Amino acid sequence: MRWPRLLWLAVLLGIGLPAEAHQVNLVTARVALSPDRTVRVELGLKGGDVDRLIGTKTYDLRRDAVDPAAVEAAGAAILAYMRAHLAVTGGAKACPAGDAAILADGDGIIYRNSFACAEAGGDIIYRSTVLTEKDPAARQVVLIAQGRSETQALLDAGNITVTLSNAPPSLWSTMQRYGLTGIEHIFLGYDHVAFLIAVVLWARQLLPVVKIVTAFTIAHSITLSLAALNLLVIPSRIVEPAIAASIVFVAVENFFSRDVDKRWRMAFLFGLIHGFGFAGALREIGLPPNAAVPALAAFNIGVEIGQIAIVAVALPALGFLDRLTTTDRTGPVRAARLVYMVSAVISLLGGYWLLVRILEA
Repeated sequence: MRWPRLLWLAVLLGIGLPAEAHQVNLVTARVALSPDRTVRVELGLKGGDVDRLIGTKTYDLRRDAVDPAAVEAAGAAILAYMRAHLAVTGGAKACPAGDAAILADGDGIIYRNSFACAEAGGDIIYRSTVLTEKDPAARQVVLIAQGRSETQALLDAGNITVTLSNAPPSLWSTMQRYGLTGIEHIFLGYDHVAFLIAVVLWARQLLPVVKIVTAFTIAHSITLSLAALNLLVIPSRIVEPAIAASIVFVAVENFFSRDVDKRWRMAFLFGLIHGFGFAGALREIGLPPNAAVPALAAFNIGVEIGQIAIVAVALPALGFLDRLTTTDRTGPVRAARLVYMVSAVISLLGGYWLLVRILEA
């Protein structure tokens, strides 16, 4: 039988072997829960246990093995027994089962099936009375796999269920989580912060800034949505260097142009590129299958809140520096040396990121 690492638990629990070696009173199961709330079950039974449960003759004691032909012939009876004694539910509602398979496996049989719980609300629960309903001394060792983590559970006649997953989070909590993730990403995405600061360095009035931020938001929302929904995906080895190049371009342009009124066009163009970068971060955590659109919208809103906060801090800081560096208190102007100095630092950072990302591509 499979899952040898589970059998040590049976030994520790003192599950004794009956006189006949083919009856061990033990069921081993592996239950895997995927992010889309699909549950895959693989359950193993000794052939002798199957025969005394159902009245079949699949096990050959002399060969210490099951007969594949006998297993195939008994397939319908075995499946009927499994349907009666094994289920997966979501919110107390049965999850639809797929096409089950019964396979001969050495001295035992393997049962495989999947259960679709995406439409079922509430906790996902695995329930099994396989073998334990016949023999109160029997045990079922369950290996529960969720992503990279694995846990173990023990079922018996008095404990026949194990909770695989709690109820999915509410729509509001999902949106809160993705909104905070969007805010976190824009603040920790130093390249996006550098771009935003560089693009507004010459701005001294609110309207051009509003146009720039709005254009950038609309643009990155378009490509973020397309990429997150897998409608248009560009490899990160292209996107990340392109983002760095956009930072260099905007920072260097500050040395040659002070016209911020038309910069919303550039913000829109480069926002399309930055959107693919945002999507890369979003793909790392994934979108919940039952709330993909609200989660995507919340992430976008979070990014927007973050960039507004950055601009809201940057503009007053620049205004304060204007007042410190001007000699005419009645009409402070943006000191060119301040813009040139900050732009030089940003262009150097952008150049470094560009070089590193090209080498890593």
